[in-house]
Amino acid sequence: MPQPPPPADASRELLQTLLTVLSARWASGPAGRTHPTGEPVQTTSPRPRRTKAVVVLDLAATVPTAIRRALTGRGDGSRLLGWSVLAVLAVVVAAVLLVASVLRDPERLAPAAQDPAPPAGAVIVPEPVATRDTAGPATPRASVSARPSSGPRRSTPARPSPAGTPDGTPPSRPTTPAPAALGADFVIESPQLLSYGAAVTINNPGAVPATGWTLVVTLPRDSLDVTHVDGARATQSGATWTFVPDDTTGLVAGQGQVRVTFRVTGPPQTSAPTACTVDGTACGGVAG
Repeated sequence: MPQPPPPADASRELLQTLLTVLSARWASGPAGRTHPTGEPVQTTSPRPRRTKAVVVLDLAATVPTAIRRALTGRGDGSRLLGWSVLAVLAVVVAAVLLVASVLRDPERLAPAAQDPAPPAGAVIVPEPVATRDTAGPATPRASVSARPSSGPRRSTPARPSPAGTPDGTPPSRPTTPAPAALGADFVIESPQLLSYGAAVTINNPGAVPATGWTLVVTLPRDSLDVTHVDGARATQSGATWTFVPDDTTGLVAGQGQVRVTFRVTGPPQTSAPTACTVDGTACGGVAG
């Protein structure tokens, strides 16, 4: 009866068989084969080079034969070694198949592309996406479009409206009423044979004070003279005398009055004024 090979020889024989088959399958290509006698065998067409997947399949086909040889040994040691080699071969075959699948289709292990996170300041704009629902319009899907950001925005404070105008219109300035027209009354006082005294009372009938006035008195002849003027400064132009206020009579208060007195050299019967006005308004007491 033939003796079973030792466990070490069986393992070595199994690995040598696998390496021989793998080398022969991998090296087979378009080149011509050689006859056992050493003469080249003519081929009609070059044989295409085997791919890695074909080599792996050929290797998997030889695995059962190698396993059967390892398990035909006698003894518990040979059987245990055979099962150990079988487990190792299963791991190797699984690894080879995994490598072959990766080489054939490497995109399967590529990580799924993820949409980049929207940048800061981006605005989400809905874009239409077709849906399978034909009853209504397509449902828009939000997309991200970047908007350039120039930094934090500053809010402009609202300008306060002027006081007393809630609607923002400028307030109307109070208008000062104009002074009323001044009036005057002329009277002759202390008449004498060759002269007489005259008094003109200028009054303000309004409530607003009046500043400045002009009193004009016209005498019958330019030879008549005016003296002793009080409450005004007088100038002569022919028979016309013009009186303007001095420092004490320039302001006529509302509902107030000022008084101007002077003396005319001439008999009162023939030297009385023929005209008298204050700011163009005729004086009372003078016969026109």
